[in-house]
Amino acid sequence: MGPTASGKTDLAVALREHLAVEIISVDASQVYRHMDIGTAKPDRETLQHAPHRLIDIRDPGEPYSVAEFVSDARQAMAEISANGRIPLLAGGTMLYFRALLQGLADLPPGDKAIRADIEKQAEQQGWPHMHALLAEKDPETAARLHPNHSQRIARALEVMRITGKPLSVWLARHQRGEAGTPPIGRDYDLYQIALVPAQRDRLHARIATRFEGMLTRGLLEEVAQLRGRSDLSTTLPSMRAVGYRQVWQHLDGVLSYQDMVTDAVAATRQLAKRQLTWLRNWSMPATSHSKGTPDEALYCIEPDSLSVQQMASKALKILRKGAIYKKQCE
Repeated sequence: MGPTASGKTDLAVALREHLAVEIISVDASQVYRHMDIGTAKPDRETLQHAPHRLIDIRDPGEPYSVAEFVSDARQAMAEISANGRIPLLAGGTMLYFRALLQGLADLPPGDKAIRADIEKQAEQQGWPHMHALLAEKDPETAARLHPNHSQRIARALEVMRITGKPLSVWLARHQRGEAGTPPIGRDYDLYQIALVPAQRDRLHARIATRFEGMLTRGLLEEVAQLRGRSDLSTTLPSMRAVGYRQVWQHLDGVLSYQDMVTDAVAATRQLAKRQLTWLRNWSMPATSHSKGTPDEALYCIEPDSLSVQQMASKALKILRKGAIYKKQCE
């Protein structure tokens, strides 16, 4: 796990040279086809050498849910394990990791009509207003969400309209073990490794350099092709991905080229900040390893000045000898 541009893909590919692993992508944007450059998807050569599951499995016009990820990831992990290999999950969508680790409540499927009505109301009154509405009916859930966290606010309101019960009630049932998908730790021995840069200015520089590289490789053309489709708009989860919405606004004439670059880099830095916040507060249910001892640790590697092979060496020591590099993520 780790923030965007921290080197997760490079590390996963490097570990494949040392361990019998198969890689599963944990990225909410890389699931979409035709979104290669802006999602920092591994290039064709890398994917031929080190295939990633759960990449290019969905059209950008079709939403992809957390529940679908958990189901798909569990199936991929089972297939990999059945072949005598090790599932290696790599990515930066922390909500996906958390859902897999803790399991999911038994929530109702989405309702397109209700969701469309919620999003229409949000367009008219804003997501902070929708957050306030949620706080009136489900203060416990609202307290956990930022007023601009549109997808999670919409889902909480949707669940309440479909079932008549707050999302917090459904989550409480799952925590009591009454319903839902069980934590993955019941079926697997888990080790968690996070790439946590100590020097934020270096991470920010990598983010800026990477976005400039995306533009050089044809990000404008990639978004222009998507924008030309009649079934896509900036209201879809795929097109709200960092970078894509700013380029779309530039192509609409809303942002100048330089403002587009500035806004996209700033949004990516905010994404990295949110991912690091997840990791600072990270915890997982205890799971028994073959040694008979529970391991709740998040093992952290500072990638700032390390080569990929140096990161791989540290990760291998963690996996082989336990908590040699265990430290708090700060």
